[in-house]
Amino acid sequence: MEENIIPHNFSITQQQRSNLMKHNPLLVWFTGLSGSGKSTIANALEKALISQNIHTYLLDGDNVRKGLNNNLSFSPEDRTENIRRIAEVANLMIDAGLVVIASFVSPYKEDRENVKRIVGYDNFVEVFVNTPIEECERRDVKGLYAKARAGEIKNFTGVNAPYEAPPVPDVEIDTTMVSVKEAVSLIIKFIGNKM
Repeated sequence: MEENIIPHNFSITQQQRSNLMKHNPLLVWFTGLSGSGKSTIANALEKALISQNIHTYLLDGDNVRKGLNNNLSFSPEDRTENIRRIAEVANLMIDAGLVVIASFVSPYKEDRENVKRIVGYDNFVEVFVNTPIEECERRDVKGLYAKARAGEIKNFTGVNAPYEAPPVPDVEIDTTMVSVKEAVSLIIKFIGNKM
């Protein structure tokens, strides 16, 4: 079947879209445990970039799971497929010229490496929100850690499923030491010369 798929070459290029946007596209990928602060920082980053006239789109774990990936479980295989689909969507958005902000637990190193391959290493910035699990559990506004510890949730990252921390992230943030505002400043400083 694959031999019958022949991509069409359109007239408008990714570079033309970037020129129109007046900035380069990029994927800023947030990874970390549930409750680490990924979505909070991602949201604040998007607000800061929009105030600088940067065209953005934010992809978040729960939101994507309710739509595009609502047929996937939290098994290791489905987690991998979840991240692969998100990478493909992000790649289309990069082609459109956007700065994509993605906030996903994405617990497996190989899955994050695959995202880099799909979108291109130059287009990828990895932000590791390295908040200690004790703090994530203390913040547990959704009650997920308590349910996982009680055996009500299977394959919950950090409790009964592994999290493979990035060995060398582009930006690392511990939200017990750094405020949301400081985290956004660190990320903008890092991505500034990429955009």
